[in-house]
Amino acid sequence: MAESNSKAAQDLAEFMETTMQNLQSKFQAMSDQIVSRMDEMGTRIDDLEKNVADLMTQAGMEEPQTSK
Repeated sequence: MAESNSKAAQDLAEFMETTMQNLQSKFQAMSDQIVSRMDEMGTRIDDLEKNVADLMTQAGMEEPQTSK
């Protein structure tokens, strides 16, 4: 009986370890995807700001700004 309990405990520990590793992999993939999308959004916002500044300059609303 003790051997049966020991085997069950070992099986449960292995199952939990595998489950936790899978969760960690999924969270890492989600984190990487979020960071990638944030980088893409940052690039798009920078492009949008530049386009708006160019349009304002073309419309004569403001002087061209120099790069910072």
